[in-house]
Amino acid sequence: MMLKVGDAVPNFTAKESNGTTFDSSNYIGKQPLVIYFYPKDDTPGCTAEACSFRDSYQDFKELGAEVIGISSDSVESHIQFKSKFSLPFILLSDNDKKLRKLFGVENNFLIFPGRETYVVDANGIIRMKFNSVAAKSHISKALETLKRLK
Repeated sequence: MMLKVGDAVPNFTAKESNGTTFDSSNYIGKQPLVIYFYPKDDTPGCTAEACSFRDSYQDFKELGAEVIGISSDSVESHIQFKSKFSLPFILLSDNDKKLRKLFGVENNFLIFPGRETYVVDANGIIRMKFNSVAAKSHISKALETLKRLK
């Protein structure tokens, strides 16, 4: 299954970097979400992307959105990544790749986990889907989409 613009985001659960279980039903349909999939914690491109989301986090919050980063890294890896770069948003561990499968996020170049961003409106509907290896472009595309939703 591959989620696309216009689809409703299904509910899902995953482990958060604080060790608790994240339940998407606490967010979906209640506020806009920016859900981004990235390949790996603490690598150059992924760090640049995460720090760009961090640096624009207040802009996302002012638009009513929560940012959620997802990779297959462990909870322990996420704890270190969040701490090292002062990331204020939610990081979810998808070590079994169920969320990648649920959203239909494919590998780039057939081997590397894909980098894909979804903007979900306050009703739980996908309004933007963006796939690019250019990490920082995900932030501007997501902000533009959220501004149009206002």
